[in-house]
Amino acid sequence: METNGSNSSSHENRPSGGSNNSSTEKPSEKEIFVNHAEIAWHERRKEWVGDQSKKPRRARREPIMSWTTTYEDLLLSTERFQQPIPLAEMVDFLVDTWNEEGLYD
Repeated sequence: METNGSNSSSHENRPSGGSNNSSTEKPSEKEIFVNHAEIAWHERRKEWVGDQSKKPRRARREPIMSWTTTYEDLLLSTERFQQPIPLAEMVDFLVDTWNEEGLYD
């Protein structure tokens, strides 16, 4: 117990370094927080994505799949499509098909 008492008294007698420094420094008028990580993230994203304002807008293309194509037509056919089907078009087709069959709520 004597050891604990002597340690606590020695800490009480010494002034803490933080309180002395803060009393001598003048607080700044207004501190502005700058999130450097966010700035770096946006810069890195611009490098990856590119400047969207400089990219030409693509004209909407006609769908590759016919509007009369059914799910069974796709599954039973072994023929390749004349050109690749964009993912968005395939997703729209599947969602419409699943909605009609009651599989997608």
